[in-house]
Amino acid sequence: MFDFDLARLYDMETRILKQQVRRNIDRFPDDFMFVLTREEWEKVITNCDNLSVYSRFKPFPPFAFTEQGVAMLSSVLRSKRAIMVNIAIMRAFVNLRKLIDANKDLIRRIDSLEEKYDKKFILVFEAIKELIREENQPREKIGYKIGGSSK
Repeated sequence: MFDFDLARLYDMETRILKQQVRRNIDRFPDDFMFVLTREEWEKVITNCDNLSVYSRFKPFPPFAFTEQGVAMLSSVLRSKRAIMVNIAIMRAFVNLRKLIDANKDLIRRIDSLEEKYDKKFILVFEAIKELIREENQPREKIGYKIGGSSK
């Protein structure tokens, strides 16, 4: 999650959130929080239509927080609102993980069905290929001959 999104959820200015993180930077290793490069930020701006105009034209790329970084914010931001927001975000991450796991099961089922039916469709595809090969071969002319000359 980006710093400006979290600041909005925590009902604080982005600069204050960043200030608190910088004061406690030892709590945020690279796998908890990182700063986007200018190139990464430009790609995000290009691909995300839902970014506010204010967010798009910030002078510096945002901080990006992982799930663990968001959890660590609750120890840095000590307001009641920060605690409530962190609990809600952690629940959202848990639900997201459940959704991803459910989709993995669905993907496995689809793969097994494809494997099962691919074998059956191979015969159909082979028959179609054979028909195509036969169509490309020159055919014998058919019809009536008129006047003894054939064209």
